[in-house]
Amino acid sequence: MSGDRLDVIIFGASGFTGKYTVFEAVTVLRGLRWGIAGRNREKLEAVLKEMGAKAKKDLSQVPIFIADVNDQASLLEMAKKCRIVVNTAGPYRFHGENVVKCCIESGTHHVDVSGEPQYMETMQLRYDQLAREKGVYVVSACGFDSIPADMGVVFVEKNFDGVVNSVETFLETGIKEGGSGGGTAGLNYGTWESAVYGLAHSDELRGIRKQIYPQRLPRFYPFLKPRPLVFRSTEVDKVCLPFPGSDRSVVMRSQRFLYDQDKKRPVQMQAYVGFSSWLVAGGVIFFATIFGLLSKFKLGRTLLLNYPGLFSGGLASRSGPSEESMERTYFKMTFKASGWLKSDRLAESSNQYTESPTKTLMVRVSGMNPGYGATCVAVLSAALTILRESDKMPSTGGVLPPAAAFSKTGLISELEKHDHGIKFEILANK
Repeated sequence: MSGDRLDVIIFGASGFTGKYTVFEAVTVLRGLRWGIAGRNREKLEAVLKEMGAKAKKDLSQVPIFIADVNDQASLLEMAKKCRIVVNTAGPYRFHGENVVKCCIESGTHHVDVSGEPQYMETMQLRYDQLAREKGVYVVSACGFDSIPADMGVVFVEKNFDGVVNSVETFLETGIKEGGSGGGTAGLNYGTWESAVYGLAHSDELRGIRKQIYPQRLPRFYPFLKPRPLVFRSTEVDKVCLPFPGSDRSVVMRSQRFLYDQDKKRPVQMQAYVGFSSWLVAGGVIFFATIFGLLSKFKLGRTLLLNYPGLFSGGLASRSGPSEESMERTYFKMTFKASGWLKSDRLAESSNQYTESPTKTLMVRVSGMNPGYGATCVAVLSAALTILRESDKMPSTGGVLPPAAAFSKTGLISELEKHDHGIKFEILANK
């Protein structure tokens, strides 16, 4: 039956992220057989027309499938039509599980762009064993959350020439000069909605993690302590705050997997986001505090969801960012890695070093249009890697974070090929 299947179906293709995934598919999936799926045929046809014109390519013959997250039979039918589903239909907390379940049942791989730790870790808890039995890969966080961070740590370890103890990441985003789109929102409504419900239910994570990992990792020294709540980083010359996204949780899951499977010493990680001044950082703390308080009760969540522009300081809107603004938005993530020379390597990964780290490495991961360019290229590149390099991935299948799935593959090289791809580079090696 697999011979009759398409290679890829992009599900949720008429959504904001979905339609730009269709655009990037024209180049990233060149030579493969792919289709799109969603609830409304007219909207899906309009996406093919709009993105075809943007890509200067006739997409009218791309297969269309009607599937609804609330109609399990339609999801099963869709999943049986391809080798891998690229799922762009969030928030995944509400819409993701049925798609994952139907993909596993159909023997179809699944990738998505979720940045929702509760969803990702719940899928691991409920479906990892079943995915392994079916030989299916379910890989979340394959967009800006959290390919740059997770695969960035892989890049660090491949180039460290020793043993990495810890990594600190410093994220910077901005808009290049020129044009007139600087004042538009940077997030679409679906991303904002995911953030609201993610923070509202963040207290669920401890219980989920206790079930996934009944045995805690041994503690490795020296321990990487979090920095102060607000500080000026000498690494990037920015005023920094803890980064509230999924990067750290995703990296920690990958490192736990690699420790359990390969007996590799896990890398400790802390994530930060940088701002241009103390004033800007203070403004972010103000909005974040209001957001955190309101997200914890129903009326507050209703206010956040009804007035995204007001409560995000203009960052989010129902209409999403303009195309001009997206194309001018960039990100840089700087990694500071510390560890020991190869000559100092210990006999066992669980052994402890008695001396302080003797080596550092600075790395940068960067790209343009992180939310809707780099994200779309990344999730399609992840799908492509599963199709082409499954022999270099964990042999069992399973529900995995990106680095656990792709650390031994050529995903980084694939990401660097494309216009909206992601660049990995070494800054300093001492």
